[in-house]
Amino acid sequence: MGKLSIVKYAVLCALGGEIAYTVCMLYGRWLTGKAAELHLAIFQLFPGFTDIGFRSWLIGAVTVAVWSLFTGCFIAWMHNTSLKK
Repeated sequence: MGKLSIVKYAVLCALGGEIAYTVCMLYGRWLTGKAAELHLAIFQLFPGFTDIGFRSWLIGAVTVAVWSLFTGCFIAWMHNTSLKK
């Protein structure tokens, strides 16, 4: 396997993170009882997240995008530096 494009890999990680985040938010709409409380408590770990609404979704989406971009860059960089010359 050759070198990875850091920008392309980071963008793909961010896209995957946003899709997973949105699916989790939608899934949370159908939860009830203790499961719904736990689901909301986990999402409240994001800074600025208060409830399941558009504003909170947007704040969480930005947080997930930033962390996904950072992680994607780091993984691609680690992969590229580990290749033998």
